[in-house]
Amino acid sequence: MQVLKFGGTSVANSENISKVVNILSSKSETDQVIAVVSALGGMTDTLQRAGELANLKDEHYLQLWASIQERHLDTAAELNLDEKAKDHLKEGLNELKKILQGIYLINEFSEKTQDKVLGFGELLSSFIISESLKTKVSDSQLKDSRDLIITDSNYTRAQVDPELTSKNISEFFSSNGKKVTIMPGFVSRSTEGVSTTLGRGGSDYTAAIIAASLRASVLEIWTDVSGMFTANPRMVKQAFPLEEISYHEAMELSHFGAKVLYPPTIRPVLELNIPILIKNTFEPGAPGTLINREGNLDFGPVKGISHLPNISLLTLEGTWMVGIPGSSKRLFEALSNEKINVILITQASSEHSICIAVQSADAERAAHAINEEFLFENSLGKINKAVIEDDQAIIAVIGDNMKNHQGISGRMFSSLGKNNVNIRAIAQGASERNISAVIDARDVKKALNTLHYKFFERQVRTLNLFIVGVGNVGRRLLDQIRQQKDHLYDHLYLNVRVTGLSNSRKMIFNEHGIDLDHWQDALDKGDKRSETEWFETIRDLNLQNSIFIDITANEAVANSYAAYLRENISIIACNKIACSSEYSNYIELKNLARHYNAPFLFETNVGAGLPVINTLNNLINSGDQITSIQAVLSGSLNFVFNNFNAETTFFDVVKQAQDEGYTEPDPRIDLSGVDVARKILILARESGHKIDMEDIENVSFLPKPSMESDTVADFYQTLKDEAAHFDELFAKADKNGNRLKYVAEFNNGMARVGLQEVGKDHPFYNLDGKDNIVLYYTDRYTDQPLIIKGAGAGAEVTASGLFGDIISLGKK
Repeated sequence: MQVLKFGGTSVANSENISKVVNILSSKSETDQVIAVVSALGGMTDTLQRAGELANLKDEHYLQLWASIQERHLDTAAELNLDEKAKDHLKEGLNELKKILQGIYLINEFSEKTQDKVLGFGELLSSFIISESLKTKVSDSQLKDSRDLIITDSNYTRAQVDPELTSKNISEFFSSNGKKVTIMPGFVSRSTEGVSTTLGRGGSDYTAAIIAASLRASVLEIWTDVSGMFTANPRMVKQAFPLEEISYHEAMELSHFGAKVLYPPTIRPVLELNIPILIKNTFEPGAPGTLINREGNLDFGPVKGISHLPNISLLTLEGTWMVGIPGSSKRLFEALSNEKINVILITQASSEHSICIAVQSADAERAAHAINEEFLFENSLGKINKAVIEDDQAIIAVIGDNMKNHQGISGRMFSSLGKNNVNIRAIAQGASERNISAVIDARDVKKALNTLHYKFFERQVRTLNLFIVGVGNVGRRLLDQIRQQKDHLYDHLYLNVRVTGLSNSRKMIFNEHGIDLDHWQDALDKGDKRSETEWFETIRDLNLQNSIFIDITANEAVANSYAAYLRENISIIACNKIACSSEYSNYIELKNLARHYNAPFLFETNVGAGLPVINTLNNLINSGDQITSIQAVLSGSLNFVFNNFNAETTFFDVVKQAQDEGYTEPDPRIDLSGVDVARKILILARESGHKIDMEDIENVSFLPKPSMESDTVADFYQTLKDEAAHFDELFAKADKNGNRLKYVAEFNNGMARVGLQEVGKDHPFYNLDGKDNIVLYYTDRYTDQPLIIKGAGAGAEVTASGLFGDIISLGKK
């Protein structure tokens, strides 16, 4: 026997009801099912408002009734219920109308009448759902909960007769073998046969009573969220669902604002050790939250941060209270007589004052009751009148295991204090299961996020880096990591450690982190480099947050990326070969990264440390479209043509660029335009275009002998031999008042790279040194492009770009 309860959002409309029907149909294939359902989402409030308007002789109650009728009949029609079912609905709706008319005529909306009116929500919804279910599960029925759940006559908050109710439930289901039984939640009947209700949120209670009476193996509560969260996800974006918590933790969380459960729900099943499973109607495959006796002791001391809004703080103080027995008793009796619930109590050891928190709606009545009770003492000046502080809220840190951990309250209050959240009152029981504080309502969101960050987000995340390539860029990256290690730990809670290191000859591993002060000596003494052994060692270490960083220009290394991604190892690539290879390979790597949740970052493929790709991705992800790209993407070529003039030779400038680390070890890659072509190819692909290298028009400025040279030495010799060719290029541009720039363009799906003369009015004209510049023309940036400009070459800035990718991964 399975007992399921579906809340108001789960049955809010025909689409949602269809989801519920599918869930019940699937469940019924393996077990007998009882489904307790709430009213259509928001209907209870609408019914309450209709009754209040009728009681005020406001004829708008008829409009509300009409909207109630329309909503239920529309839902029935959308679910294709037959005319007989619709007629039955109309009968119920007309009965509701008659009751509302009676309220209007005699001005009587007592709690007894409220129960009659509000109960219609569940009665109508349960009928609609049961009729819809018949199309999928013929062996199903509707059972009125009022026939089984018997209460006293405490209307709107009726108390259940446990023995009689349990007997009724057991007898009915022992003689009934229907696959699915639909039951309305919330409603019940008194021993006198009058309709009652179990209080707002009582549908959960209905389900728990049935589960307890039948000794069900589990009680499933189906709602619109995937379980109970560490905090309200609407206020704390980083909140996440808890896999398992204890009954007591669930009671505390539900009391303090976690509306997934109605607090009394847990009591019937708690005594019998029946687990509760919170599930999401809209994501039935999600694991949800399991609530049982023990909870998850390994999770940590704090399970949730919750809050109660709309709180008022009342303070009663005076010298007469000090050492006088019975003053607290009188205070609470006065509130009890007015049926006012006290949510939080705190009293200083001096006994000079007592502070209580109540719902804001009860504040004035509470203050009046207290002042009346202590009227005589007040007249003598011994006790002051109760002081009300409105616009307050209660926040609570909750967890069964907090009592075994020192310093929880200290961390709570210190973090709130640092964020300028003033605490007005504090309460903590000896069980230390709940630490509560009253704060200003406007600080609630800040307080919740502060505490969630403190208890759930401050766990330091360890990143294990496996770096291939320790040349100019690799050395500087290692140096930057060494310098910033403490800063990352203290401020970003990242423990960045280099776990593996390799050059073309040697490799070393240390799963606790390589000493970056002596990495060169360690690598010199390392094992012989083997691509297979390197990969297999990383895979077998199986360390969390493993990141493979390629700082080579090696094709074999680039071809290994797919294997890393399949092992859930993230990749940061300085190597452009993979992203500029065949489109099919590029797209496969992107798909593998998504499928295995292993990020693949390559910001430094274009623009070194400039945020060229990141900016492009942000534009695309925000809904913009790239229409054109114009760019100078080679820091080395820009350096070359900025320094090439009538007094220098082309050979000397290229040699200088290589010596200063601006070109690849083989400068032909830069000067042939292949490197720039790769970069514009990557940008075009990241813009969403399917394009390959052969689609790019590469207009080379090199003479034929330079392009056909076999070695780097031969290439340099051709630069000397063909000096006149290069001098002519400069002289022609200089005569026209222009400068030479190697430009990459992408427009209308076509890409082109080549040397161009640019005039003084062009953004590229004053591009100095080794700088890069990218102009993005988009649907939003039409007349004036988005411009990214800065150093686009050099080991230090490239290492910085790689470091940025590492930090980005650490934050994910």
